[in-house]
Amino acid sequence: MSALSLIRVVDRVSYGSGKAFAWLIVALTFVVSIEVFKRYILNYPTAWIFDFNNMLYGTLFMMCGAYTLAAAGHVRADFVYSYLTPRIQAALDLALYFLFFIPGILGLIYAGADYAALSWRIGEHSTVTAEGPPVYHFKTVIPVAGVLVMLQGLAEIVRCLVCLRTGAWPARLEDVEEIDVIDTQLGHSEYVDEESRRVAMEGAHAIDEAARHRSVVEHKDP
Repeated sequence: MSALSLIRVVDRVSYGSGKAFAWLIVALTFVVSIEVFKRYILNYPTAWIFDFNNMLYGTLFMMCGAYTLAAAGHVRADFVYSYLTPRIQAALDLALYFLFFIPGILGLIYAGADYAALSWRIGEHSTVTAEGPPVYHFKTVIPVAGVLVMLQGLAEIVRCLVCLRTGAWPARLEDVEEIDVIDTQLGHSEYVDEESRRVAMEGAHAIDEAARHRSVVEHKDP
């Protein structure tokens, strides 16, 4: 399997898992809406709903980490980084992955697995509320999410190596982005002419490209 094929496979796993668990936001919205109705209309609140909401949101947050990394969506201070050549960006990313990412995520997997195993062993329940639900299945999400993030991190390391060799970042999978929404809105607006729309979209695409590991200025990379 080539390096690019490996990156694609891992990216698809991360995208698939992230999009699947993203549906938890629908479940969370439904649960909160029902609880608000019960609490304020029926005056009959559910004792364990606070724990359940935390578990839904926590699972959503953790299980979408690999997807966010695959989409280069994590926050970065790129006011200097974005003006570097792709090869220098890749070298910097590679160093940071080995210095911070791999040790940190390995620690998360190791500690999370031990944390979850202990929780299963004692049949742990939440102590936040009187009728606290079981939490061992929720704590299992920690090492699982860590493994997915580590897998994507390894793909990002391969992506850096490819960039060091070729001088260009491998393309990421396409997905619906905010820029697509902007394009749709501008396209259906009767108050924006075609030239203004073109200029606005070129600027938006330039910002999007810079955010996805590409320099905002042209370089002649040797």
